Amino acid sequence: MSNSSSGGPQQRRGNTRQRIQDVALELFAEQGYEKTSLREIAERLEVTKAALYYHFKTKEDIIISVFDDSTRPIDELIAWAQEQPPTLEMKREVLRRYSEAMAAGAQLYRFMQENQATMRELSIGETVKRRLFTLVELLRTEEGPLTDQVRCVSALFTLHAGMMFLQHVEGDPEETRQAALEVATDLITQAHHEVG
Repeated sequence: MSNSSSGGPQQRRGNTRQRIQDVALELFAEQGYEKTSLREIAERLEVTKAALYYHFKTKEDIIISVFDDSTRPIDELIAWAQEQPPTLEMKREVLRRYSEAMAAGAQLYRFMQENQATMRELSIGETVKRRLFTLVELLRTEEGPLTDQVRCVSALFTLHAGMMFLQHVEGDPEETRQAALEVATDLITQAHHEVG
């Protein structure tokens, strides 16, 4: 998969739906999820509330749809990884693809970070937790010292640190993502060298 997201046919279901999601996330970031109304989203989009209703009935519907769209690649990654032998190559690929999926859904992850109470209420939080535990199990080395198991778990959270906490570091966000991925890959590789 190359970076040719410009041009080619989009997998998105309709441009209007996409615009609603983007504008809603913008507003949620600016003034908070609780303080944003559907009316304000419609106004920012310059459409009627009825037109907005055609796609989404509630703010919850919007954020859940963004979540479903943005996290589909992670579900696909988990399904793929569960079919693979637990080799170092598989684990490196999990980290690489997870890092890319997080970068693609950067706006959503920012929203999740800033609206943790809302996330819990919407039960999206439970889904996120389940996914994380599944990824941890896929990355963890079954046998081997506890330090190696910690390295495997830390590899995953290094990607989260790159996404959530290093985004305010000066410089290119893509460079930050690549640096976090490099450290995560080092950790998983070190864990494997000590076992094998």
